[in-house]
Amino acid sequence: IKAMTDGQWAVTNFVYNGTNITTDFSGYKFKYHNNPKKVDAIKNGTTEITGDWGGNSSDNTTWANFTGSVNPITLINGTWNITRNSWTYVEASQTNGSETKIMRLDKQ
Repeated sequence: IKAMTDGQWAVTNFVYNGTNITTDFSGYKFKYHNNPKKVDAIKNGTTEITGDWGGNSSDNTTWANFTGSVNPITLINGTWNITRNSWTYVEASQTNGSETKIMRLDKQ
């Protein structure tokens, strides 16, 4: 939790169904809060939408839920399987039926 809530994060890679759409997240930073577990999607310095987040270290998953229809932020919704991580980055994937997503967040 300390790693996520310390600083802001940016999407540095996002692949949706085989297409790299990282540029759709240009200008966005994410600020995670601990209590309550909220996450702000900040675009060019202004909070655009706030959602909920959580995680489970025992099964290496994290999840987010942004209500509303702010694209591309709604693509982050759902449970993600963390494939690699450190104090400064997280790589994760998500599969729902035929829909696949791969994302990398880097601490800014």
